[in-house]
Order: sequence, then C-alpha cells, then structure tokens
Amino acid sequence: MKTRDNVFVNIDSLRLFVANVLKTNGFPAEDAAITADVLLAADRRGIMSHGVARLAKYIERLENGLIVPSATMTIVKETPVSLVVDGGAGMGQPVAYRSMMRCIEKARTGFLCVASIRNSNHYGIAGYYTQMALDHDMIGISMTNSEPLVVPTFGKNALLGTNPISIGVPAKDRRPFLLDMATSTVPVGKVEVYSRAQKEMPDSWATDERGLPATDAGKVLQNLKGEKKGGLLPLGGGTEDTGGHKGYGLAALVDIFCGVLSSGKTGNDVYGTPNSPPGVSHFVGAVNPEAFSSLDEIRENMTHYIDMLQNAAKGAGQHRIYVAGEKEYEAEERHLISVPLQAKVFETLNTLGARWNLTLEEA
Repeated sequence: MKTRDNVFVNIDSLRLFVANVLKTNGFPAEDAAITADVLLAADRRGIMSHGVARLAKYIERLENGLIVPSATMTIVKETPVSLVVDGGAGMGQPVAYRSMMRCIEKARTGFLCVASIRNSNHYGIAGYYTQMALDHDMIGISMTNSEPLVVPTFGKNALLGTNPISIGVPAKDRRPFLLDMATSTVPVGKVEVYSRAQKEMPDSWATDERGLPATDAGKVLQNLKGEKKGGLLPLGGGTEDTGGHKGYGLAALVDIFCGVLSSGKTGNDVYGTPNSPPGVSHFVGAVNPEAFSSLDEIRENMTHYIDMLQNAAKGAGQHRIYVAGEKEYEAEERHLISVPLQAKVFETLNTLGARWNLTLEEA
C-alpha cells in the first residue's frame, strides 16, 4: 500500500529481507538478526534516518573493506564495573548489543557496569541499547562517536561526529523516560531524508563550504562527501548566542567517553584513513536502581516526575507536553505489523536485494 511518498512493508518480511542480505554477504546469522532488529527498531519508532535506509550503505562499506562481516569482539580489559572492548572492525550493532548484555549481567550484582568500545562501525540508534537496560528494569546509557560531520563552534570544517547520547530511566505504570538525541542540531540521516524528498532545510542545521548557513540538503551532503568542507552545526546552532558551544561540548564529551577511554579513534581520525575500517567507538552502560533505593521506589519517583511534566501548564495553543521517548513509543505501537518506508528507500532496497534474488513486497 502506498501513501503519498511512503510504502508500507510488513515488519517480519522486512526483518527477514535485511537479515538475508547481511547473511548473503558473510554475516553470521546471529549478527545479521541483531543488526536487522536494530534497524527495524528505528523505522518502527519513526527514526527513518537510522533505519533500513542504512542497509545499502552498509553493504557498500563492506565491499570497500570498511566492515569485517565475521568479526569477533575481544574484551581488552575487565573490572567488576567496567569493560574495554575491541569490535574487530565489525558492525556496531552486534558488539554494542553483546557489550550491553554483559553490562546488564554485571550490574545485577555489582549495581553498575559501563563499556567503552573501540574499532567498530555504525551501531544504529543509540536508544536501542538504552532500551535493553530498561527491559531489565535498569537505567541505560548509550553513546557513540561517528564520522566527522559537525563543525565546532567558530570552526569552518567538519571535525566531530553527530555523537548521540541516550539515557533511559524506568517508571511505574508509565512509559520509561528515554532520551535519544544527537549532539548536532540534526543527524546527517535527517539531511539525507530532506535530500531524498528535495525539501529545503532550516538554516540552523548546517553550513556551506564558506561556513555560512546552508539550506540545500543535497549540496551539504555533497560537500561532506568531498573534502569535509562545511558541515552540520552542533546542537544550538553556529553561535554562542544560541548555545551552540553547549552542543559542541557535549559532542566532545561523547568522543572522550567512547574513543579516549577505549584508546580508540576520535574526531577526524574516525574514518580518517582511506580504504580502512573507520574505527568508530561506542559507550554503553547499565545502572541498577537498587544502588540508590528500591526499584519500586525509583519507578514510583519517576512516575511522579513524568506526571509533573505532562500535567504542567501548557503554552498558548498547546495541548500536550511530551516526555523524552514518548513520541517514539507511540510510533512503535502504531507500527506493530508494518512500517512506512520512503518510496526511494523501498526501491533502493529492492535494487540491492535483486543482486541476490531477494525481493521486498509492499504490505
């Protein structure tokens, strides 16, 4: 079924399609399933920029030697409350998933565990790993550095990644608080969405090669693919007057937790060596609420806090105050059976799948 520029696809069929493409290209079945699930989670939550639209790029990077499909993660160092992990230049989803599972296991008895991960690749939406901790009634933390696409405050060219931060806290009888945000004004995937739709961007999203505000999404992407001229703006925009220096500071903080702590790559060293794995770094962690109080009390406290936010006085013409993650949870509930894909993404997936006689049908 088509709706305007979107095509609806059955979730199970889409998951199988993505996993089969990955397995056909050398990914172990379990790694393919984890990666497919992370991508599907993004589309179900309405985050099209990080969903199955990424698959063609993954295959391109694999064929260019940037991803090792059968990589094995290695625990470089382990303490009762921490891990340093080497991803072996494999996909980010499997190594981040397994690292978070290890953190959850250790936090059950040790109350806290964090993992800093080096030598990886793109890992999808940060909130997926935070949700893993939430599913075990724990506080989740997830961050990743990424390809340098963001211009530092007062800078001209891209130096930092969009470097997202995600933190989730469980509540009682309410959806959890689940923050999942880029430290740039927008992630590059959103610029790609605008480029595919040929829509003009707000002038607070990116700069051109001169460091001036840019609204042409296609031109911004072209500049970034070339010599990293111009780039996305940090959260808050391009000046201190609008708070851009705060987004810049947060992006640097993510780089430190992910890359500095793991002795991995940071800044423009990520994707810095042509024809070599990019060296993306992540940071995930789980905190057992029992470290502070009983789980029930923490969850009840969060429910009270969420109610306070949602029931606050509304601005003129406004009918609702949202809590972090609420819109994504509601989108996920709407997309239990099928998800909308941009028509161009649907066509790209079928063109990709045709190479291995794999076909994706409309719902």
